[in-house]
Amino acid sequence: MHSSYKGYRMLLVHAHPDDETINNGSTMAMYAALGADVTLVTCTRGEEGEVLVQDLAHLAAHATDSLGEHRVIELADAMKALGITDHRFLGEGNKKYRDSGMMGTEPNNRPDVFWQADLELASDDLVKVIDEIRPHILITYDEIGGYGHPDHIQAHRVAMRAAEKSSWSIEKIYWNVMPKSVIQEGIDAMKVLGSDFMGAESADDLPFAKDDSFVHAMVDGNAYVEKKMDAMRAHATQIEVDGPFFALSNNLGLQVWGNEYYTLVKGEKSEPFDSRGHEMDLFAGISPS
Repeated sequence: MHSSYKGYRMLLVHAHPDDETINNGSTMAMYAALGADVTLVTCTRGEEGEVLVQDLAHLAAHATDSLGEHRVIELADAMKALGITDHRFLGEGNKKYRDSGMMGTEPNNRPDVFWQADLELASDDLVKVIDEIRPHILITYDEIGGYGHPDHIQAHRVAMRAAEKSSWSIEKIYWNVMPKSVIQEGIDAMKVLGSDFMGAESADDLPFAKDDSFVHAMVDGNAYVEKKMDAMRAHATQIEVDGPFFALSNNLGLQVWGNEYYTLVKGEKSEPFDSRGHEMDLFAGISPS
């Protein structure tokens, strides 16, 4: 790892507020603290999310439909916790892509949702960002969006299409990955304590768990994991402080959230490698330009 990443630029493309913190919070906080320019593009405002705070239940889509505005504030607070100053929503001005909800639900058919957006037009919106900030690295989801949510799948498609169309060539592209071994360790630890993680008996029960062979890089962000936990708390309508995420960290230690995993889909793996042959620095092999 370098002592300074000044001149290095990273772009993350996520579907809803809170996705960035769960997947990449430690990575974002670490590289930002070390001087890299970190830009987050969030594709929707998460209007269809479940509201976990009883006093805010009125914000839900089926009530006042004002959850999106609230999650904009949560995202800003989370980014402050991570030290990220450049965070944007996809599209400019009044152009908004609405949260699509889960596949097969009524909101999924609305004409204004992200899932229904024209891929070329939506990717054009992201091309503008890429051409402006000229990132060395792009981070987004895999082709199934991690677990099949339509907005995650669309974020993947938009990110990959924009990278293909942009006049700026992104050197390395990573997809988030959650390795089965790590998830199984968490499930086993929770079982010992008489609890469970998302009701799963095995990592095979969870759609976002992938074989460890998909892990090409692991960022050890444990020095910044407290910032990640603060950012998770900022997303209060979506993440329960006494829910499975925080229970897992209490039972396994914060390392379960400090380590973040990636599949490299464009570019070459570069030293330094850890004992399992994983990249340790996402910017390895890149010279700032």
